[in-house]
Amino acid sequence: MGKEEAAEVLSVGGREIRVTHPGKLYFSRQTKVSKLDLVRYYLAVAPGALAGIRDRPVVLKRFVNGAEGEAFYQKRAPAERPEWLRTVTLSFPSGRTAEEIVVDDAAGLAWIVNLGCIELHPHPVRSGDLDHPDELRVDLDPGPGVEWADVRVVASEVKALLEEVGLRGWPKTSGSRGMHVNVRIEPRWTFTEVRRAAVALSRAVERRVPALASSKWWKEERHGVFLDYNQNAKDRTTCSAYSVRPLPDARVSTPLDWREVPDCEPADFTILTVPKRFAEQGNPHASMDDAPGSLEGLLELAAQDEASGLSDAPWPPHFRKMESEAPRVAPSRAKSAAKKTARPPRVKMPLLVIANSPKKEAALAGLERWKSKHPEAARHLAVDDVLVDSMRGRSSTWTRIRVNLRHVPEALRPPQETPDPDDDPTREWRRAWQKRS
Repeated sequence: MGKEEAAEVLSVGGREIRVTHPGKLYFSRQTKVSKLDLVRYYLAVAPGALAGIRDRPVVLKRFVNGAEGEAFYQKRAPAERPEWLRTVTLSFPSGRTAEEIVVDDAAGLAWIVNLGCIELHPHPVRSGDLDHPDELRVDLDPGPGVEWADVRVVASEVKALLEEVGLRGWPKTSGSRGMHVNVRIEPRWTFTEVRRAAVALSRAVERRVPALASSKWWKEERHGVFLDYNQNAKDRTTCSAYSVRPLPDARVSTPLDWREVPDCEPADFTILTVPKRFAEQGNPHASMDDAPGSLEGLLELAAQDEASGLSDAPWPPHFRKMESEAPRVAPSRAKSAAKKTARPPRVKMPLLVIANSPKKEAALAGLERWKSKHPEAARHLAVDDVLVDSMRGRSSTWTRIRVNLRHVPEALRPPQETPDPDDDPTREWRRAWQKRS
């Protein structure tokens, strides 16, 4: 048995932080990045990274085997932690509570990165008021095959709409294929009210650029860039500024000035390039906290939508059914209406599940095998007929791939087959739960 690698001890703000297994590769494909490299990256951009997470409870998304390994979410603070690290107790829609970490300084940041937190996932609230968010989050999520240029156009429409209602948006790359626009708001509204404002914003942007943007929750109804309003529901988090993403090039979710948006490219911002950019330019979002805005303008838009007959948009599946919410069922699974209504019934979409895997690459490889097996059907698929779903279980994530056969002639439609691969990490505990029930 080989000798275990000695820990590296760093002095951070007068505190000693032990980096265990410092030479362990966290990225090994397109670029080589060790665990110690990752910690040093976060220390290099600490003022910017802390601006996004300081005084906020943080969900620990841990990649203990590096970016190529499976991640798991840890809400509860580890029992063994430094005495100087704060925690707060959050309550969730399920009724459960958890004591979560609050990071206040660079030492705390380095400590959670040592746990394998490649990404940073703060809640949109401060520790002093856990019920009233001070951040509205606009998540622009492009569907498969959507061009980056379309994301930039939709982001510009978001900026214009926010300005019309008296708010300022702060753009950043998501670190993947999308973009985030964060809005500092006064902590006067509940999570439900903030989400209601986000729904109104999403619908308004869709009306402005209907060919490019979508506010539809069900993937089979979407096209173009989805404005994910449910990122504002309680207990939802997304990666914050300067988060490294688990992509082969170690891409970074990077704050931008709006003047950079028309020409920026996500691949330009990586763990290797962002520290130099930060040292030379600083944080473009440094003044974000200076002038929090009001949601009243967006809530007026929400009231107008509701007065015109629009119901609440679907909530995430683990939330209780809301009073004004439309039926929470995918159109492809909706039952035929028992009575005729003024609106025509939704058409059931012919969906097939192609692959389930904790590794996105394995699921995508399964999709290619399916296409090779059914070339005639694959030839008729449009770009947005391939649905790549990032699924989230109790403590793990996996990728599900489905195809919509709506453009495939019925005679050429393959039947549902056993997904390949078929590795859904939640299957066992769901079966156990069903047995107990």
